[in-house]
Amino acid sequence: MTDLFSLAGKTALVTGGSRGIGFMIAQGFIEAGARVYVSSRKKEACDEAASQLGPNAVSMPADISTEQGCIELARSVAEREDALHVLVNNAGTAWGAPLEEFPDHAFDKIWATNVKAIFHLTVKCLPLLRKAASQDDPARVINIGSIDGLRVPIFQNYAYSASKSAVHMLTRHVAHEIVGEHITVNAIAPGLFESKMTKAAFEFMGDQIAEHIPMKRSGRPDDIAGTAIFLASRAGAYLTGAVIPVDGGVSTR
Repeated sequence: MTDLFSLAGKTALVTGGSRGIGFMIAQGFIEAGARVYVSSRKKEACDEAASQLGPNAVSMPADISTEQGCIELARSVAEREDALHVLVNNAGTAWGAPLEEFPDHAFDKIWATNVKAIFHLTVKCLPLLRKAASQDDPARVINIGSIDGLRVPIFQNYAYSASKSAVHMLTRHVAHEIVGEHITVNAIAPGLFESKMTKAAFEFMGDQIAEHIPMKRSGRPDDIAGTAIFLASRAGAYLTGAVIPVDGGVSTR
């Protein structure tokens, strides 16, 4: 039991790791013993996050909204590591607008970052993941979906909710395809956690936000980090193709 949730000796890549849920996961991984590559589009944000996280964090900026960006990020990791134990596909974007005003380009932007990037980066990182994989300790891919992909959201974020539902199915599909290679693929579907992306929701709902959550509070860093650590550690070695809601009970409604 002493090392059931340990990530000692493991190397992880966390996209969108400079802030929000990605930063929470990166911090949890480091505290559990991992070396973490923190990636996001802006170099300054990556550098600042890595500085805050300490010596076991490495800044690795990349724009993964294109296939070429995914290729370059995977190559950058391969130049520094022989194997990758954990890939966390967390980078994402959102857009809100009334139904009849929702722009076409919002779908393109969100699909590129929220869905295509997960597919491309996972594929490009497969050689590194295979080198880390074994039957007793599989390599792990953890995709960050959303409860907005499990139930109809209260906000008019049509492309976002559709993309997160796609993330959940992509998780299951890829998990089925590569399970024989000792690589697990699971997803976390977070509810409301404080981040730049959810700032508008917190501002709109204010002090009443807890009333909309069965557990009467929003998510905390340990809630999301703990689930990610479970999936990345020996504790989650026999789980693949799962979508885990971490939402205080919102998805049960």
